Amino acid sequence: MAERHFKYVILGGGVAAGYAAREFAKLGLNPGELAIISKEAVAPYERPALSKGYLFPQGAARLPGFYVCVGSGGERLLPEWYTEKGIELILGTEIVKADLGSKSLISTSGEIFKYDTLIISTGSTVVKLSDFGVQGADAKNIFYLREIEDADNLYAAIQAKKDGKAVIVGGGYIGLELGAALKVNNLDVTMVYPEPWCMPRLFTAGIAAFYEGYYANKGIKIVKGTVAVGFDSDTNGEVTAVRLKDGRVLEADIVVVGVGGRPLISLFKGQLEEEKGGIKTDSFFRTSIPDVYAVGDVATFPLKLFGEQRRVEHVDHARKSAEQAVKAIRSAEQDAPIEEYDYLPYFYSRAFDLSWQFYGDNDGDTVLFGDNDPTSTSPKFGTYWIKDGKVVGVFLEHGTPEENSLIAKVARLQPAVQDIQQLEKQGLAFASDI
Repeated sequence: MAERHFKYVILGGGVAAGYAAREFAKLGLNPGELAIISKEAVAPYERPALSKGYLFPQGAARLPGFYVCVGSGGERLLPEWYTEKGIELILGTEIVKADLGSKSLISTSGEIFKYDTLIISTGSTVVKLSDFGVQGADAKNIFYLREIEDADNLYAAIQAKKDGKAVIVGGGYIGLELGAALKVNNLDVTMVYPEPWCMPRLFTAGIAAFYEGYYANKGIKIVKGTVAVGFDSDTNGEVTAVRLKDGRVLEADIVVVGVGGRPLISLFKGQLEEEKGGIKTDSFFRTSIPDVYAVGDVATFPLKLFGEQRRVEHVDHARKSAEQAVKAIRSAEQDAPIEEYDYLPYFYSRAFDLSWQFYGDNDGDTVLFGDNDPTSTSPKFGTYWIKDGKVVGVFLEHGTPEENSLIAKVARLQPAVQDIQQLEKQGLAFASDI
């Protein structure tokens, strides 16, 4: 079996891998020292584009347009960039065994990759309805969105089923963004989710009411409080209907499922310490084994601002944790100090002509402010989360770049709140005064 050795190996070819590669190049890298091993066939790209611009009927996002690091305003790293920097992209290669004791990774074809330092950036995989034994869940035209190949398949189905019926299973990030994308493609869209409102992990009832009303005004039907228990298909094996637990049956030409993800850490089971569903790391993303780092979705790290270990699934953290790990690796080699990772949780979304941002923690009492009428011609509203008398989180829809910077500052500083009713009246002005 062929064996190759690299000083540094990044396992996983997603967003984190691209940002880690850029940081290595920035800090100085000799040709041949770094390899990125990825199951995907393309160089690292900005994954959020898949649920946003990739499915647009006109002016759709396509590579090379969204290779990393364009998502954070940086230079776009084309495949040639890696060659110029002497970084080896080992694409279309799945690792099936990791032996951290011997510092070895083994691929499906039996190739062995040895490393001195490993960065685990394997990200998450989608949760599939077939995992729960849902009847007919393997029918054609039932889609999950994680990789560019998934987006290509979904795009092809949208073209083939023009003006057809689409059912979105799930009311989270993927559900809301793809619901909008399919509607823009003129499909008849129905969203189904079991929770009392959409995005329950982040949204309050007051926030969700706006988006549900807005989507309804766009012609999207919403079915809450029930789940898909089966799918019907035709003689070609293509999905024709979604059967719900409450007895309803929804016609469907396309089904998109977005019911969550789980971190890809099975390769390392029993080898690394785990916590809260991820690989436990310190503030430098070092794991329980020397010379092994974990970043992005797979890392459970100390969230300094809130004094607890937490796992964060978001592109912003994937980018920043990757950069922090590389800085830590290089500083350890040079015996130089480095600051601890001090992350401010950040989430955002864009759909239709809407755009929201959230910073901090969605814990405690809430204050809704502004115009959250879904029929408004210029809606603009937000929410503060107050815990132990302090603002710990802020959400804002339709904020300007300056206003979004303000709410980030508030979430970071956690100012005291004396009067909740006064805070509601002040609204965004409270942030401006900080």
